[in-house]
Amino acid sequence: MASRKTNRWTLRLIGALMLFAILAGAWGWWDLRHWRPSKLEFTMQGVEISGEDGIVDFNALKATGANFAYLDASASAFARDPAFVKNLEEARAAKLQVGAVHRYDPCQPAEKQAANFVTVVPRDRAMLPPAVDLDMLADECPVKVSDAAVESELMTFLNQIETHTGKATILKVSSTFEGRYHLGAAIDRNLWLVRTRIQPDYAGRPWTMWSANTMYASEAAQVPIRWVVVQR
Repeated sequence: MASRKTNRWTLRLIGALMLFAILAGAWGWWDLRHWRPSKLEFTMQGVEISGEDGIVDFNALKATGANFAYLDASASAFARDPAFVKNLEEARAAKLQVGAVHRYDPCQPAEKQAANFVTVVPRDRAMLPPAVDLDMLADECPVKVSDAAVESELMTFLNQIETHTGKATILKVSSTFEGRYHLGAAIDRNLWLVRTRIQPDYAGRPWTMWSANTMYASEAAQVPIRWVVVQR
């Protein structure tokens, strides 16, 4: 009899622990999706938006505390975000500061990528500095591209788009790209790093922008979006 009671209490304890674990996991998931860094610590906050985010209410983003929106504009030598023009107009109408992002492809010539970017992004001094997303590696290129060539072509690209925009580029460097090429310290540009919830340190020097939550849930968008802060 005592053994049966012990077994029942053991099962009840296990059940309670499992329920607690489920509830704690659900709360942690909800908290993560709605977490943003404190405005007291980071007064300038905003978002990165692409066409894949669907319809975005930029006025709602402004109301929730966004100061700026970086919009995905172009990628590689030919790809363009189909929502860039619409997003640009609507973000400006919402009185957000706006910048453009190019996804860099180390397999494609710098000149062709720069031509793609300048065709999409207007020459407008009111826009924020352009950002270059560095995540793709050259390891899978059809023609071998050396590490030295990756850096050289990237510098050519930066110089050409900076001539167009009149502003120094921000390097949005992933931990994968930095671990492969170590360009965070080699290229003298402001850095934009990515790591949800925990401040990143993988580039070897201080960052200017931080994608603090890449799965931020907001009523302003149909899907989770990327929340970004600026370090003064």
